[in-house]
Amino acid sequence: MTQPVSDTWVRSASRADPLGRPPLLLLAPAMLAIFLLVVPLLAMLAAIDWRTLPSQLNSAPLRSALWLSLSTSTAAMLCCLVLGLPLAWLLARVDFRGRTFVRVLVTVPMVLPPVVAGVALRTAFGRTGLLGEPLLDATGFSFPFTVWGVVLAHVFVSMPFVVLAIEGALRSADPEFDSAAATLGASRWTTFRRVTVPLALPGIVAGMVLGWARSLGEFGATITFNGNYPGRTQTMPTLIYVTRQSDQDAALALSFVMLVVSVAVLLLLRDRWLGTP
Repeated sequence: MTQPVSDTWVRSASRADPLGRPPLLLLAPAMLAIFLLVVPLLAMLAAIDWRTLPSQLNSAPLRSALWLSLSTSTAAMLCCLVLGLPLAWLLARVDFRGRTFVRVLVTVPMVLPPVVAGVALRTAFGRTGLLGEPLLDATGFSFPFTVWGVVLAHVFVSMPFVVLAIEGALRSADPEFDSAAATLGASRWTTFRRVTVPLALPGIVAGMVLGWARSLGEFGATITFNGNYPGRTQTMPTLIYVTRQSDQDAALALSFVMLVVSVAVLLLLRDRWLGTP
Protein backbone atom coordinates (compact mmCIF):
# COMPACT_ATOMS: atom_id res chain seq x y z
CA MET A 1 0.00 0.00 0.00
CA THR A 2 1.31 3.42 -0.89
CA GLN A 3 2.19 5.56 2.11
CA PRO A 4 0.61 9.06 2.23
CA VAL A 5 2.94 11.88 1.37
CA SER A 6 3.90 13.87 4.44
CA ASP A 7 2.80 17.46 4.84
CA THR A 8 6.42 18.50 5.24
CA TRP A 9 7.38 17.08 1.86
CA VAL A 10 4.39 18.79 0.24
CA ARG A 11 5.32 22.14 1.69
CA SER A 12 8.94 21.66 0.63
CA ALA A 13 7.93 20.71 -2.90
CA SER A 14 5.59 23.68 -3.19
CA ARG A 15 8.46 25.98 -2.35
CA ALA A 16 10.84 24.38 -4.83
CA ASP A 17 11.88 26.63 -7.69
CA PRO A 18 10.71 25.05 -10.97
CA LEU A 19 13.73 26.60 -12.68
CA GLY A 20 16.16 24.74 -10.46
CA ARG A 21 18.69 25.70 -7.81
CA PRO A 22 20.19 29.22 -8.17
CA PRO A 23 23.74 29.01 -9.60
CA LEU A 24 26.63 29.76 -7.26
CA LEU A 25 28.01 32.15 -9.90
CA LEU A 26 25.05 34.44 -9.13
CA LEU A 27 24.62 33.71 -5.43
CA ALA A 28 28.23 34.57 -4.54
CA PRO A 29 28.22 38.16 -5.83
CA ALA A 30 24.69 38.64 -4.44
CA MET A 31 25.90 37.65 -0.99
CA LEU A 32 28.92 39.93 -1.39
CA ALA A 33 26.63 42.82 -2.27
CA ILE A 34 24.59 42.22 0.89
CA PHE A 35 27.83 42.06 2.89
CA LEU A 36 29.04 45.40 1.51
CA LEU A 37 25.71 47.07 2.26
CA VAL A 38 25.12 45.69 5.75
CA VAL A 39 28.60 45.55 7.32
CA PRO A 40 29.21 49.35 7.43
CA LEU A 41 25.89 49.84 9.24
CA LEU A 42 26.65 47.06 11.71
CA ALA A 43 30.14 48.48 12.25
CA MET A 44 28.65 51.88 13.01
CA LEU A 45 26.24 50.36 15.53
CA ALA A 46 29.08 48.43 17.14
CA ALA A 47 31.18 51.59 17.50
CA ILE A 48 28.47 53.52 19.36
CA ASP A 49 29.08 54.05 23.07
CA TRP A 50 25.64 53.00 24.28
CA ARG A 51 26.36 54.19 27.83
CA THR A 52 26.77 57.81 26.76
CA LEU A 53 24.17 57.65 23.99
CA PRO A 54 21.26 59.06 26.10
CA SER A 55 23.27 62.14 27.05
CA GLN A 56 24.42 62.60 23.46
CA LEU A 57 20.86 62.40 22.21
CA ASN A 58 19.70 64.92 24.80
CA SER A 59 21.99 67.68 23.56
CA ALA A 60 20.49 71.01 22.53
CA PRO A 61 22.26 71.13 19.12
CA LEU A 62 20.82 67.72 18.21
CA ARG A 63 17.27 68.73 19.15
CA SER A 64 17.59 71.98 17.22
CA ALA A 65 19.05 70.33 14.11
CA LEU A 66 16.56 67.46 14.22
CA TRP A 67 13.60 69.81 14.54
CA LEU A 68 14.92 71.97 11.69
CA SER A 69 15.43 68.89 9.50
CA LEU A 70 11.95 67.53 10.23
CA SER A 71 10.17 70.85 9.77
CA THR A 72 11.99 71.91 6.60
CA SER A 73 11.60 68.45 5.04
CA THR A 74 7.87 68.52 5.78
CA ALA A 75 7.52 72.04 4.36
CA ALA A 76 9.49 70.95 1.28
CA MET A 77 7.15 68.01 0.74
CA LEU A 78 4.10 70.27 0.93
CA CYS A 79 5.70 72.40 -1.78
CA CYS A 80 6.52 69.27 -3.79
CA LEU A 81 2.91 68.10 -3.49
CA VAL A 82 1.46 71.43 -4.63
CA LEU A 83 3.92 71.75 -7.53
CA GLY A 84 4.92 68.17 -8.26
CA LEU A 85 1.50 66.52 -8.42
CA PRO A 86 0.29 68.74 -11.30
CA LEU A 87 3.63 68.27 -13.07
CA ALA A 88 3.44 64.49 -12.65
CA TRP A 89 -0.14 64.53 -13.98
CA LEU A 90 0.98 66.59 -16.96
CA LEU A 91 3.73 64.10 -17.79
CA ALA A 92 1.48 61.07 -17.26
CA ARG A 93 -1.81 62.20 -18.79
CA VAL A 94 -1.13 64.92 -21.37
CA ASP A 95 0.56 64.13 -24.66
CA PHE A 96 2.38 67.29 -25.73
CA ARG A 97 5.42 68.10 -27.84
CA GLY A 98 8.58 68.14 -25.76
CA ARG A 99 7.25 65.91 -22.99
CA THR A 100 10.37 63.74 -23.07
CA PHE A 101 12.57 66.83 -22.80
CA VAL A 102 10.57 68.09 -19.82
CA ARG A 103 10.98 64.71 -18.12
CA VAL A 104 14.73 64.91 -18.70
CA LEU A 105 14.82 68.37 -17.11
CA VAL A 106 12.88 67.05 -14.12
CA THR A 107 15.37 64.19 -13.75
CA VAL A 108 18.53 66.32 -13.92
CA PRO A 109 18.66 67.24 -10.18
CA MET A 110 18.65 63.51 -9.35
CA VAL A 111 22.01 62.98 -11.07
CA LEU A 112 23.47 66.43 -10.44
CA PRO A 113 26.26 66.53 -7.80
CA PRO A 114 24.76 68.13 -4.67
CA VAL A 115 27.43 70.84 -4.54
CA VAL A 116 26.64 71.79 -8.14
CA ALA A 117 22.98 71.98 -7.15
CA GLY A 118 23.93 74.40 -4.39
CA VAL A 119 25.95 76.52 -6.80
CA ALA A 120 23.03 76.57 -9.25
CA LEU A 121 20.66 77.67 -6.50
CA ARG A 122 23.03 80.42 -5.40
CA THR A 123 23.39 81.61 -9.00
CA ALA A 124 19.62 81.83 -9.40
CA PHE A 125 18.39 82.75 -5.91
CA GLY A 126 21.46 84.24 -4.22
CA ARG A 127 21.62 87.87 -3.15
CA THR A 128 23.19 88.76 -6.50
CA GLY A 129 21.50 85.93 -8.43
CA LEU A 130 19.35 86.09 -11.51
CA LEU A 131 16.12 86.03 -9.48
CA GLY A 132 17.51 86.64 -6.02
CA GLU A 133 18.73 90.20 -6.65
CA PRO A 134 15.40 91.52 -8.01
CA LEU A 135 13.59 89.75 -5.15
CA LEU A 136 15.92 91.35 -2.60
CA ASP A 137 15.50 94.80 -4.15
CA ALA A 138 11.70 94.50 -4.27
CA THR A 139 10.99 92.88 -0.91
CA GLY A 140 14.18 92.95 1.14
CA PHE A 141 14.02 89.15 1.39
CA SER A 142 16.69 86.70 0.27
CA PHE A 143 16.74 82.91 0.45
CA PRO A 144 20.38 82.14 1.36
CA PHE A 145 21.22 81.56 5.04
CA THR A 146 17.54 81.34 6.03
CA VAL A 147 15.14 78.54 6.90
CA TRP A 148 13.32 79.20 3.64
CA GLY A 149 16.61 78.76 1.82
CA VAL A 150 16.88 75.31 3.37
CA VAL A 151 13.34 74.52 2.22
CA LEU A 152 14.17 75.72 -1.29
CA ALA A 153 17.27 73.52 -1.44
CA HIS A 154 15.25 70.53 -0.23
CA VAL A 155 12.54 71.14 -2.82
CA PHE A 156 15.11 71.35 -5.60
CA VAL A 157 16.76 68.02 -4.79
CA SER A 158 13.59 66.16 -3.75
CA MET A 159 11.14 67.25 -6.43
CA PRO A 160 12.42 64.77 -9.07
CA PHE A 161 11.89 61.81 -6.74
CA VAL A 162 8.36 62.95 -5.93
CA VAL A 163 7.41 63.74 -9.54
CA LEU A 164 8.74 60.52 -11.03
CA ALA A 165 7.20 58.36 -8.29
CA ILE A 166 3.80 60.05 -8.65
CA GLU A 167 4.01 59.89 -12.44
CA GLY A 168 4.57 56.15 -12.19
CA ALA A 169 1.56 55.83 -9.89
CA LEU A 170 -0.61 57.86 -12.28
CA ARG A 171 0.51 55.76 -15.24
CA SER A 172 -0.33 52.55 -13.37
CA ALA A 173 -3.88 53.82 -12.74
CA ASP A 174 -6.06 52.79 -15.66
CA PRO A 175 -6.77 55.90 -17.81
CA GLU A 176 -10.02 54.27 -18.95
CA PHE A 177 -11.56 55.45 -15.68
CA ASP A 178 -10.74 59.03 -16.68
CA SER A 179 -12.40 58.42 -20.06
CA ALA A 180 -15.47 56.97 -18.39
CA ALA A 181 -15.75 60.02 -16.13
CA ALA A 182 -15.44 62.30 -19.17
CA THR A 183 -18.25 60.49 -20.98
CA LEU A 184 -20.45 61.09 -17.92
CA GLY A 185 -19.86 64.82 -18.24
CA ALA A 186 -17.10 65.34 -15.69
CA SER A 187 -14.63 68.08 -16.44
CA ARG A 188 -10.93 67.31 -16.48
CA TRP A 189 -10.48 69.07 -13.14
CA THR A 190 -13.33 67.06 -11.58
CA THR A 191 -11.89 63.86 -13.04
CA PHE A 192 -8.51 64.71 -11.58
CA ARG A 193 -9.94 65.31 -8.10
CA ARG A 194 -12.55 62.56 -7.97
CA VAL A 195 -11.02 59.77 -10.07
CA THR A 196 -7.33 60.14 -10.92
CA VAL A 197 -5.94 61.12 -7.52
CA PRO A 198 -7.95 58.58 -5.45
CA LEU A 199 -6.86 55.73 -7.73
CA ALA A 200 -3.19 56.74 -7.52
CA LEU A 201 -3.26 57.81 -3.86
CA PRO A 202 -1.08 54.96 -2.47
CA GLY A 203 1.63 55.73 -5.02
CA ILE A 204 1.33 59.45 -4.33
CA VAL A 205 1.81 58.88 -0.61
CA ALA A 206 4.77 56.59 -1.27
CA GLY A 207 6.36 59.22 -3.50
CA MET A 208 5.89 61.86 -0.82
CA VAL A 209 7.46 59.69 1.86
CA LEU A 210 10.37 58.84 -0.44
CA GLY A 211 10.89 62.52 -1.23
CA TRP A 212 10.67 63.40 2.46
CA ALA A 213 13.40 60.89 3.24
CA ARG A 214 15.57 62.32 0.45
CA SER A 215 14.97 65.81 1.80
CA LEU A 216 15.84 64.76 5.34
CA GLY A 217 19.23 63.46 4.21
CA GLU A 218 20.11 66.41 1.97
CA PHE A 219 23.57 67.85 2.67
CA GLY A 220 25.56 69.22 -0.27
CA ALA A 221 23.09 71.67 -1.79
CA THR A 222 21.97 72.87 1.64
CA ILE A 223 25.41 73.70 3.02
CA THR A 224 26.56 75.24 -0.27
CA PHE A 225 23.49 77.45 -0.61
CA ASN A 226 22.78 78.24 3.06
CA GLY A 227 25.91 77.60 5.07
CA ASN A 228 25.79 75.92 8.47
CA TYR A 229 24.33 78.27 11.07
CA PRO A 230 23.07 76.55 14.26
CA GLY A 231 19.37 77.05 14.85
CA ARG A 232 18.83 78.57 11.40
CA THR A 233 20.34 76.45 8.61
CA GLN A 234 22.10 73.63 10.49
CA THR A 235 20.26 70.41 9.66
CA MET A 236 21.13 66.94 10.91
CA PRO A 237 23.48 66.02 8.02
CA THR A 238 25.43 69.28 8.37
CA LEU A 239 25.58 68.87 12.15
CA ILE A 240 26.98 65.35 11.73
CA TYR A 241 29.58 66.69 9.30
CA VAL A 242 30.91 69.37 11.64
CA THR A 243 30.58 67.24 14.79
CA ARG A 244 32.65 64.41 13.33
CA GLN A 245 35.66 66.74 13.14
CA SER A 246 35.73 67.21 16.91
CA ASP A 247 33.72 64.44 18.60
CA GLN A 248 33.49 61.02 16.97
CA ASP A 249 31.15 59.61 19.64
CA ALA A 250 28.69 62.45 19.20
CA ALA A 251 28.80 62.02 15.42
CA LEU A 252 27.99 58.33 15.84
CA ALA A 253 25.04 59.20 18.07
CA LEU A 254 23.72 61.66 15.50
CA SER A 255 24.21 59.09 12.75
CA PHE A 256 22.27 56.57 14.82
CA VAL A 257 19.31 58.97 14.89
CA MET A 258 19.39 59.30 11.11
CA LEU A 259 19.61 55.52 10.74
CA VAL A 260 16.53 55.06 12.94
CA VAL A 261 14.61 57.62 10.89
CA SER A 262 15.66 55.93 7.64
CA VAL A 263 14.51 52.52 8.88
CA ALA A 264 11.21 54.07 9.97
CA VAL A 265 10.72 55.45 6.45
CA LEU A 266 11.37 52.00 4.98
CA LEU A 267 8.78 50.53 7.32
CA LEU A 268 6.26 53.12 6.14
CA LEU A 269 7.02 52.07 2.56
CA ARG A 270 7.17 48.36 3.28
CA ASP A 271 4.07 47.51 1.25
CA ARG A 272 5.48 49.31 -1.81
CA TRP A 273 9.21 48.58 -1.61
CA LEU A 274 9.55 45.67 0.81
CA GLY A 275 6.43 43.70 0.02
CA THR A 276 6.57 40.09 -1.08
CA PRO A 277 5.46 39.23 -4.60
